[in-house]
Amino acid sequence: MLDTSVNPHIAGAHALTRRERVVLAELTEDVTLEEIATRLFVTRNTVKSQVRSVYRKIGVSTRAEAVAWAEAHGIR
Repeated sequence: MLDTSVNPHIAGAHALTRRERVVLAELTEDVTLEEIATRLFVTRNTVKSQVRSVYRKIGVSTRAEAVAWAEAHGIR
């Protein structure tokens, strides 16, 4: 039987939506969530939700870990 579950360490950036990749790239810059929200024309709460989703999918729990993951996977 084919395993359809997503393992973020294997699937990498492909597990992320286009918007999640954009948010992750924004996290690599020294900006606040409010500034990211303004740049993306969404609310801060939307960005917070997207960040939580990114963290879950890539298996990290801090911004520093997410930035390191993004750099290791060529997302900037």
